[in-house]
Amino acid sequence: MKKLYLIRHAKSDWSDPGKNDFDRGLNKRGKRSISLMAKALKKKGIMPDLILSSAAKRAKKTAKGLAKVLGYEGEIIFDKTLYFTEPEEMLERLRNTDERYTHIFLVGHNPEITEFSNRLTSEYIDNIPTLGIVGLTLKTNTWKAVRTHQAKMDFFIFPKMFSS
Repeated sequence: MKKLYLIRHAKSDWSDPGKNDFDRGLNKRGKRSISLMAKALKKKGIMPDLILSSAAKRAKKTAKGLAKVLGYEGEIIFDKTLYFTEPEEMLERLRNTDERYTHIFLVGHNPEITEFSNRLTSEYIDNIPTLGIVGLTLKTNTWKAVRTHQAKMDFFIFPKMFSS
């Protein structure tokens, strides 16, 4: 079975309202949340063998930050097509992933990441908050065969669950 972890980027920095959306980084809370969520993933024994991320700065920083805290030294693919894309395009991207990968982190944006989660599983989520992570087990052994509503949600976690 393939495992997919849908991850919304950490809290973005809005201190410069004139900054291009694609180039916005993370604020202090977002940076702190990365360590918190990586530790939660470690506790669950989760380690990806590939990270796919939007190429937007805040998603890249989230992907790199999680990788660093987890001790992940594998490939991180920054894909511009994952920046504000339709869930169907995300599904197509996943279907074209090399079959040697079994556990994939997909770092993206809302509302698309929430919509994608809701398309893959019948368990509805109203909103994946910043740095929210949805762990899915796909009922297939190949990425090419991934279809909508065939995943089982293993967990849904987000920073406020772990901070005081």
